[in-house]
Amino acid sequence: MRTLLAFGISLGWFALMAQLYLILWNRTTSIAETIIRYFSFFTILTNILVALCFTFLLFKPASKWGIYFKRPSVATAITVYITIVGVVYNIVLRPLWNPQGLQLVVDELLHSVIPVLVLAYWFAFVPKGKLGWKQFLPWLLYPLIYLVYVLIRGSLWGSYPYPFIDVDSLGYEEVFINCGVVCLAFMFFSFLLIGLSRIMSKTSLK
Repeated sequence: MRTLLAFGISLGWFALMAQLYLILWNRTTSIAETIIRYFSFFTILTNILVALCFTFLLFKPASKWGIYFKRPSVATAITVYITIVGVVYNIVLRPLWNPQGLQLVVDELLHSVIPVLVLAYWFAFVPKGKLGWKQFLPWLLYPLIYLVYVLIRGSLWGSYPYPFIDVDSLGYEEVFINCGVVCLAFMFFSFLLIGLSRIMSKTSLK
């Protein structure tokens, strides 16, 4: 477990710092606005959450935050979030642009490698069988708060982090439809991991 956590920490923080460097280097607005935009991406926020989780689990497992991140419900919620990051990018966003060089490396780390590492951690080390079907409901709070934030910010400053929630281009009706599809994806992967947890728990008891 320690090897996987250390690998995830190294790649995760490297990718986050490299992405911050790239967005500042290629900025077309002020540094303050660029940093706000950096922290307005669900990908960035979720990868920070993963990096913090792995960091506490490796270096401070007995601390308050280490114990918190060890909880099966918390670990599973984070796994759902980062899985959505990978799925949405690889299905919806990947065809829209062609990153090169360091940007390509960073994109693959944030959207493909880190999600796979988190899934590997979940399957191998998160205790199974302690999740109920209704536990997914509080997991939706984080993406819902994020959605409200980016829609309010976008309406005020005209900048949206993802094209499928760009109200100026698509209108609210299509944006809400897109958000509904993403919400269904959250629910699907939540139920999937909860179901797998229950199945794996029963299998281990035989």
